[in-house]
Amino acid sequence: MIPLLTADEMRAFEKMAIEGWGIPSIVLQEHAAAGALKLIPEGTPIYVLAGPGNNGGDALALARLARLRNEQVEVWTLDPEPKWQGDAALQAKLWEGLGGTYRYAAQPRDAVATFDGWVVDGLFGLGTRLPLRGPAESWVSVMHETMIKGAAFQVLALDMPTGLDPSSTDVAGPAIQATRTACFGHLKVCHGLRPAKSLCGEITLIPLPILGQPQASIQLIERPDRPFAGPWDTHKRDLGHVAIRAGSLGMSGAAVLAALGALRMGAGLVTVLPDAEVRGEVAVQVPEAMVRAWDGKVPDGIDVLLVGPGGITDIPEWNGPLVLDASALKPGEGRRWMERPETVITPHPGEFARLFGQGKALSHLTSERLSRARKVASGPGILALKGAQSVVAGGNLSTLLVNTTGHRGLSTGGTGDFLAGMIAAKVGIWKKEKWQGAQLDLERLRRSVAEAVWLHGAAADHLGPGPLLVRELGASLTELLRGLNGECKRG
Repeated sequence: MIPLLTADEMRAFEKMAIEGWGIPSIVLQEHAAAGALKLIPEGTPIYVLAGPGNNGGDALALARLARLRNEQVEVWTLDPEPKWQGDAALQAKLWEGLGGTYRYAAQPRDAVATFDGWVVDGLFGLGTRLPLRGPAESWVSVMHETMIKGAAFQVLALDMPTGLDPSSTDVAGPAIQATRTACFGHLKVCHGLRPAKSLCGEITLIPLPILGQPQASIQLIERPDRPFAGPWDTHKRDLGHVAIRAGSLGMSGAAVLAALGALRMGAGLVTVLPDAEVRGEVAVQVPEAMVRAWDGKVPDGIDVLLVGPGGITDIPEWNGPLVLDASALKPGEGRRWMERPETVITPHPGEFARLFGQGKALSHLTSERLSRARKVASGPGILALKGAQSVVAGGNLSTLLVNTTGHRGLSTGGTGDFLAGMIAAKVGIWKKEKWQGAQLDLERLRRSVAEAVWLHGAAADHLGPGPLLVRELGASLTELLRGLNGECKRG
């Protein structure tokens, strides 16, 4: 998983290095500036926008290093007589020692009209306080408008574009659209999730000389490493037996798609348990699965039970791992199931509101979905909150896992059923490994769910943008898995 830090988390990490290890903060600033300067081609004019804080110190350090590289450099400030503090004051002294001066524009529009080459955005970074006020608001608004219309320059943002909150996914007002962002040390929340990420342009991580790993409350789900690797002599029962209680009159397709998702994800055995009226409809479409009319009992030898796709609302008595499509759950039942160990629920935002007693569906804002997912996912159950930038939470863990694969082609009926089958297959494999003696915990189970979510979106990306039929995800997923595992490719 890839950590996405809030401003407070990044400050704590830097403080640990400065106070615990003893590295001077000015050394971190020099590393940041030197790494950022490498992103600007040599021989181009550089216009540095330097704010009053530490981000301005980074900008002044870059200006000095660029001057030493014999570049044409101008430093523009928010005040005609800038007052620097802390490390920025030392950087200003070093800049002035090279004969460097400052430029000021009461009307930023006039200054921006003269810019070409590269503009370095060093106005505000971790210390951003929104909304912006005064000269900073004027500069950012003009830069924002100019970039939209087509600027004669490119922008390098230091750590993040000014106007973004480093700890948020949202864009609350005008922000500078960067061509490139030099991210210092570790990715912040604004670098990893849209819409804020869209303003960062191409993101380059600039390493800082800090030992250890930071604590992050939000993490990006990353590409799994060999998600279908295993012993050469694996038996079908080693890969889990998935039972799917799904499919009612007029809704047999959901059972078929869930079964295909489980099979394509690598389940060793799949048994579908539809209502008797549609048993034949399901069986003829999925010959790889066993299909039995539901008789009120979960078959013996099952590793995981998936319930809900295709209009099924009665959850059978079952003590093992359980994956619940949210359509099977009644209003207000979400917390009950989140307290059940080895349970995964898969609501979309509208279902989430119904399950957790919310009066309205979640908004499109990722920040709201993260906040509300965190509030309900405190128990052992696992939440897979579907949608753009799906969220995986729970498992007695406070961190939130967020997925960025997939595209709008997944916004069609049936994709959630396919995903539920994929999740059930991963849970079944997890359980089988546990029964075979592996020391597996809820963190590993949650990672298995997150892996299925990533692969679901990646299968859509593998097909390319545009509308898709859910069944197309199957072949795409298989090809994707083969590629990730380094096996044969389609020829």
